[in-house]
Amino acid sequence: MNFTEMLKQVQKLQEQAKKIQEQLASKTVTASSGGGMVTVTVTGRQEIKEIKIDPICVDSRDIPMLEDLILAAVNQAVQRSRELAAEEMKQLTGGLPLPFDLV
Repeated sequence: MNFTEMLKQVQKLQEQAKKIQEQLASKTVTASSGGGMVTVTVTGRQEIKEIKIDPICVDSRDIPMLEDLILAAVNQAVQRSRELAAEEMKQLTGGLPLPFDLV
């Protein structure tokens, strides 16, 4: 493969990576903590879209517990979002372990 062909391949990969990133913005993952008392939805681009809190949490007035539940749910949702993005990029790279931001 000559340099021109390799450059064309890199450009093609960059275009495909951009398309995947755009698609990830519309995909979501959801995680919860406390047996479903706090639920968080995150896009494939790690943007938090929704946080739902069961009213029983607020009635308890246990703010530190509520904060811990939110933190746990957000962290789980962000991790699932990263896994979603990695899986999408893996399809593009054919399993080659490239960092997400290099493509």
